[in-house]
Amino acid sequence: MLKAFVVDDEAPARDELIYLLKKTGQVELAGEAGSVKEALAKLKETEADIVFADMMLTNEHGIDLVKEISRYPQHPAVVFATAYDEYAVKAFELNAADYILKPFEEKRVAQTVAKVKKMLEGDRPAVPKNPGKLAVTTDERIVIIPVEKLLYAESVDGRTVIATDDKKYTITESLVNVEKKLPSTSIARVHRAYLVNLDGIVEIRPWFHSTYNLIMRDGAKIPVSRTYKHVLKQFIRI
Repeated sequence: MLKAFVVDDEAPARDELIYLLKKTGQVELAGEAGSVKEALAKLKETEADIVFADMMLTNEHGIDLVKEISRYPQHPAVVFATAYDEYAVKAFELNAADYILKPFEEKRVAQTVAKVKKMLEGDRPAVPKNPGKLAVTTDERIVIIPVEKLLYAESVDGRTVIATDDKKYTITESLVNVEKKLPSTSIARVHRAYLVNLDGIVEIRPWFHSTYNLIMRDGAKIPVSRTYKHVLKQFIRI
């Protein structure tokens, strides 16, 4: 079940969306709020997989909410649920999972839930023993990185930062595309914003809400979200 948090300054609109979300049978309500300030306060104490946010709130903007929660180490996916279609491009620039318009349609809401559920669950194959190589384009040249030297990849402002034992590369490819290049390797997704090399983990530290932080061999600390902790358990057997 996805845990959803709904933010809208109009109570009837919140109630309608909550009703349609629950009707999918795939969602339970983690909380609701009528303002950015209220939402931020509650989200700090709430385990939410996804936030449905109105774009225009009373004297506030839903984009401000998204920018703030994107700073969280383990932030939820975001869907803008609004009457304004002119902000769609901006929403996806902020890596919104989807953008649905009022008045809400039951079929459209169900499609969004299915899309986000698939995105968060992921589908990783078992890890074989043979590592491969990753080719990335940076500074107008192609660099070949052996997978055993790759430590982690992080999504930062629409780009991907790839960390190896001795260097970091910033590329324009999305994290999703990088992941697609590394099937059947020791690289696993442990967070919406992170891929890690399971062979590069030197320590696993329990964190809030039964999640973990991974300490990599270069000292970097990588969060494992609740959505992907089963992947870690499968591979590391903890």
